Amino acid sequence: MNLGYSGRHVVVTGGTSGIGLAAARLLLEEGARVAICGRDPERLAAAQAALGGGEALLATKCDVLDRDAVARFAEVVATWSGGVLDLLVNNAGQGRVSTFATTTDEDWRAELDLKFFSQVLPIRAFKPMLDRSSAAAIVGVNSLLSVQPEPHMVCTSAARAGVQSLLKSLATEFAPQIRVNTILLGLVDSGQWQRRFAARADQTQDRATWYAALARTKGIPLDRLGEPDEPAKAIVFLGSPAASYITGASLEVSGGVSRFI
Repeated sequence: MNLGYSGRHVVVTGGTSGIGLAAARLLLEEGARVAICGRDPERLAAAQAALGGGEALLATKCDVLDRDAVARFAEVVATWSGGVLDLLVNNAGQGRVSTFATTTDEDWRAELDLKFFSQVLPIRAFKPMLDRSSAAAIVGVNSLLSVQPEPHMVCTSAARAGVQSLLKSLATEFAPQIRVNTILLGLVDSGQWQRRFAARADQTQDRATWYAALARTKGIPLDRLGEPDEPAKAIVFLGSPAASYITGASLEVSGGVSRFI
């Protein structure tokens, strides 16, 4: 299937590792011109080297919670893309493990700020460029927690639910010019799970064994964690002209762990 990315311009926030990096690589392979951003200059340089996109790749330092930094990033992208953007992939932020009893007021504010404004600020900054596209789309990377909350992640679950509502609303508000869809992640191998593996109680346990035990504990029917390329493929499809009649949708990428219909 030709997804129709040849010559199109894409922005991927949080594009220096994990799902964002995998999505950027797949988009480049599909013929898109891709701009990534990240906060850490060293990780940004490493991602740029790994992607090897040449003139088709733009890598810029940006904190998506800094309004001025996001505006500067948008200006750089506008110059690079000729003022048109075809796809915005919002992929920033990770989960906070806490219960209601252990979540402070400061934690609540930080989590809500991260989850909402990592969506709001890039959308505001890039919407004028998306409005100029003939096939504009936004894909928000969200979590299964938005519809299936967990008590040990009460703060993140609440924030994710709010983000899901926001993006669903924008799918109506921005139609028909811009399509807005989300993917809902289950457990996907990422930096945070790698850090938890490094801090495991039994240091003799190898990575494959620890991950397999985690999948069983979490009740994942496919009996494993997802790989970054798997949700990245969902992002690339939903953001493409091939998904031209899909908006306001949520695609679950969780190995079947959901319990809702």
